[in-house]
Amino acid sequence: MRIGIVCYPTVGGSGVVATEMALALAAKGHDVHLLSYDRPSRLRRGVPGLRFHQVAVSAYPLFRYPPYDLALATRMLEVREEARVDLFHVHYAIPHAVSAFLARSMCGDCLKFATTLHGTDITVVGSDRAYMRPTRFALEQSDAVTAVSQYLADETRLVFGVRKEVEVIPNFVDTDRFRPDGSPRWHQRADSERILVHASNFRPVKRVADVVRAFAAIQQQVPARLLLVGDGPDREHALAVAADLGCQHKVEHLGMHDHLEAVLPKADVFLSASETESFGLSMLEAMSCGVPCVSTAVGGVAEVLGDTGELTPFGDPAALARAALRLLTDGDLHAQRAAAARQRAVALFATEPVLARYLELYERVLQ
Repeated sequence: MRIGIVCYPTVGGSGVVATEMALALAAKGHDVHLLSYDRPSRLRRGVPGLRFHQVAVSAYPLFRYPPYDLALATRMLEVREEARVDLFHVHYAIPHAVSAFLARSMCGDCLKFATTLHGTDITVVGSDRAYMRPTRFALEQSDAVTAVSQYLADETRLVFGVRKEVEVIPNFVDTDRFRPDGSPRWHQRADSERILVHASNFRPVKRVADVVRAFAAIQQQVPARLLLVGDGPDREHALAVAADLGCQHKVEHLGMHDHLEAVLPKADVFLSASETESFGLSMLEAMSCGVPCVSTAVGGVAEVLGDTGELTPFGDPAALARAALRLLTDGDLHAQRAAAARQRAVALFATEPVLARYLELYERVLQ
């Protein structure tokens, strides 16, 4: 098939999943065209069958905010005409689904598109009064709609009242790339220092400062170090909290990291304190590396972790710390959870079976 994929280029889950999907589809012999306003962080160069099309936005003085949605619709139409794309798969509803509908309207209903919802496009952005009606309209006009968790599918129906079926197809992980590398765990190391990791886009919704607060309590009980991976608006605040709590020398900010699969296997626990999380892709990647996760009990996280991790109430760093300490003071429990996390990732979220569901969806749309 000739498939167009539209996504944001940022390190958030929607952009990562869309890029990994483009790479996997190209590897299977499909002709894939990836569109975004910048090169996605995980897009590798020189992949046969995969082309990147940058969406250029004109910055006229008249426009206080450049109209990206119009530029994207035009670029989608151009790519469809140049490459004879069969179907576009847009990730994140706003504005990608709206742009896809506009492109379809400009070409006389000759463009098919499927929309995948990832979370904040529904729970935060889409539910904003300014965007709710166009989001609902774009979803109804999509040839197919998917959500990455049952929680998000239910939330979409509740918030928008959409009549169209919302099919649940989870995110996936390359279990060959994200896998245990034989690194010894805390109970196997001579210094027994516990290594905790948090990876995100450091947006306010990720509550990275709460991760630091939980870690501050953990390192008072056991030798520990916190690795922060990623970047975003809350980075400086999180590091300031570490300084205020006197644990800044134990907190290391790695910034944007192109090889997360080299960092995660060395961790003992993955920490997440999100306010909302429709799936939790970074946690899945940690699980695939055999790392137990401790997270707030929000959104679709329970669907991902199952019984392999620990869930705590939102906004309670002390509870997050206590849950992590259970795994960081009991070697047998940690080993059991680590093995279960890897097993669950392989059994439920490996690339091939999830990709097969998307390909079957594409076939249905085209028929």
